[in-house]
Amino acid sequence: MGNDALRINPNTNNGGTADIAITTHGSNWLWAVTAVMIVSTLAFIGLSFGKPRTHRIFHYITASITLVAAISYFSMASNLGWTPIRPQFIRSNPKVSGLYREIFYVRYIDWFITTPLLLLDLLLTAGLPWPTILFTILMDEVMIVTGLVGALVRSSYKWGFFVFGMVALLFVAWQVTWVGRKHANALGTDVSRTYLICGCWTIFLWFLYPIAWGLCEGGNVIAPDSEAVFYGILDILAKPVFGALLLWGHRTIDPNRLGIHIRDYDDVPRVDGPLHQEKHHNGAGPGITGAHHSGVTDTTTTTVGPTTTV
Repeated sequence: MGNDALRINPNTNNGGTADIAITTHGSNWLWAVTAVMIVSTLAFIGLSFGKPRTHRIFHYITASITLVAAISYFSMASNLGWTPIRPQFIRSNPKVSGLYREIFYVRYIDWFITTPLLLLDLLLTAGLPWPTILFTILMDEVMIVTGLVGALVRSSYKWGFFVFGMVALLFVAWQVTWVGRKHANALGTDVSRTYLICGCWTIFLWFLYPIAWGLCEGGNVIAPDSEAVFYGILDILAKPVFGALLLWGHRTIDPNRLGIHIRDYDDVPRVDGPLHQEKHHNGAGPGITGAHHSGVTDTTTTTVGPTTTV
């Protein structure tokens, strides 16, 4: 049985026909990437069962990344989740000649969800404070949204959105390579090593995405099949390979060291208040040792405030 995706879902959408679009070869490649994402998701979830529920946060985040990517690539392999956009540059190369190019907006929906999760994986590993994490994620989403808007704009104004996105990327890169690294170094050599490997890997790959954007949605230089291969390889390296590296590094790292304290339902809650420590003493409240006070401090009882010897 062959690949009928392009026959069932032709290159006509939103009232226009894309004559610069993926072929069956591109669709086949996208199906292969879909399979990689699905297998990776199952592997990451399977590995989580080797950890206590309180230690599975990085497994769940990483599996969520590849799960969302699998749905995105399923859409693109099926020739869905795109809209025809007239390119700014009309090329004479027969592989990219035409009036409308196929722009997969579903790819940006994927990135809008998965890149914050990737950053969450990284910045939680470094033990960064939540305000820093949240602002870094916001800048990441600015980067993705401006990339999408730029891809949907026909005129040269698309490059203005590209500049906004690059500024946001530079900020994210600074947070990961400088701020996050300093925090990770303070948590031990194993945390520092894991963060350094995964952080450098991620930022290196992320700087290749603007090059792909400039050659594909921006400049209409390479064909959609080549676009699918370019982005597909980057996504495999940035998601399943990243996830494998991160989880391998976390195999001996206790999340509590990173400031992540998660209590399971069968854990006994720790009680710090004196009320719970003393309620078994004749039903008395805090600081009271019983109904009959002899005038001598009861040394078996924890009291509130300074202890006074009578």
